[in-house]
Amino acid sequence: MADSRTPPEVDRAAASRRAVAARRERASLKKDVAMRVISPQELLRRALAAPDSAAGAMRVTEFLTSIPAIGEGKRDRILADLGISPVKRLGGLGVRQRVALQGYLDARWPEPAPREGRSRLVVLAGPTAVGKGTVAAHIKAHHPEIHLSVSATTRAPRPGEVDGEHYFFVDDAEFDRLIAAGELLEHATVHNRHRYGTPRGPIERVLAEGRTALLEIDLQGARQVREADPSATLVFLLPPSWDELVSRLVGRGTEGDEERARRLRTAKGELAAQQEFDFRVVNDDVARAAAEVASVAR
Repeated sequence: MADSRTPPEVDRAAASRRAVAARRERASLKKDVAMRVISPQELLRRALAAPDSAAGAMRVTEFLTSIPAIGEGKRDRILADLGISPVKRLGGLGVRQRVALQGYLDARWPEPAPREGRSRLVVLAGPTAVGKGTVAAHIKAHHPEIHLSVSATTRAPRPGEVDGEHYFFVDDAEFDRLIAAGELLEHATVHNRHRYGTPRGPIERVLAEGRTALLEIDLQGARQVREADPSATLVFLLPPSWDELVSRLVGRGTEGDEERARRLRTAKGELAAQQEFDFRVVNDDVARAAAEVASVAR
């Protein structure tokens, strides 16, 4: 007679698949914290909101060691100081433990808050392949009240790109002239190869009319704009996850292996700069992300 306590083979297989999927999701979340795609506070919020989720099932030891600069020794000291058992899962923390852990995170890695007195000059930046151009194009198509700046660049046009609409394509001599004449609000060399810059005139005219100007630029350019105009509103576009960012970069098919690896290294550094920005928007859906950026720009 079969043992009724033994689960059918199909149930064991399904349970095994679910366990593997859960481990992968937890590994992805830890990678997102390590790569600074999400903050430790954001992962904790997800865990507390859904204790049965992958975030909620993560052990507090795993959580802490996913944070850059926290190794096992430091992790154990933190848990002892906070009075949290190492076997605890994030979703199972008690009220006192939640408050203690939240306070520790906020004291060491405070999440940025928007500055006061921001202007209608809005800068949209983010890591390579995060989809800045796609989000900016959606804003241009669906929010005509917002002026999307057209950058100048020394790189060659990609298929489908139109001069004066997507970029002003110029050679190095013309780019040098624009810099010398003070006609660029910002300019930078991206990936050590091509130069990009924002023509100053159209932006100044739009702002003088009381309208909103949106600049879709790289991190170097965003920092230059902030230095030139400290009141500029800075928006950092984030990928849904690190794995998704890698997938998008590979999916573009416009770079070779060496170029792709170099851009990924650059992206890691760019993600670390998000603390310098007023707002962070996750590009998990283009229309939703564009609407959020547009709401910030108003």
